[in-house]
Amino acid sequence: MQPFTIVSGPAAGLPGANIDTDVIMPKQFLKGIDRAGLGEAVFHDLRHAGPGQMRPDFVLNRPEWREARILVVGPNFGCGSSREHAVWGLLQCGIRALVGTSFAGIFADNAANNGLLLIELAPEAVAELAARAADPAGNRMTIDLPAQTITTANGAVQHFEIPARRKDHLVRGLDAIGATLDHADAIRAFQARHLATQPWLA
Repeated sequence: MQPFTIVSGPAAGLPGANIDTDVIMPKQFLKGIDRAGLGEAVFHDLRHAGPGQMRPDFVLNRPEWREARILVVGPNFGCGSSREHAVWGLLQCGIRALVGTSFAGIFADNAANNGLLLIELAPEAVAELAARAADPAGNRMTIDLPAQTITTANGAVQHFEIPARRKDHLVRGLDAIGATLDHADAIRAFQARHLATQPWLA
């Protein structure tokens, strides 16, 4: 997966609580056998008023936020079903990080396994960042994962916490397979010892 070190770009606000995975990636887009085209389906029902009709008032349809890299979201974002397509779609449409007070557990695991950074902050800190994101003249933010900071357009810096193991995997771009291969030498050594004592398994 793509490593996450420093990401800069516009931030957009989606302040509603309990935005579930069916809102993020509606079920009709789960029919494919690969991940192609999921970026276009993200928030489909919020973005479209009908076939070919975009809602001009939806934040990600507006020019100031169309290239958003960061979303400042409401509590319990990503609840509902376990569909990993929601994370794949967000990444495909350019979103690299979400900032909020809380995230649904399975969604958080899917995000970590695919390189989407989730940052949990206190409600007052999220409210301040949401206000910055709502200002088209100052909605740019920079997230420095190694330093664990968010810097807004006015120079304000917000520190965040993240488990050390999750941070390491995101910075190095390691999914579950890559993290396992970190221990490849130990795995091969164990395999050799195991087969030496039980050669009939070979």
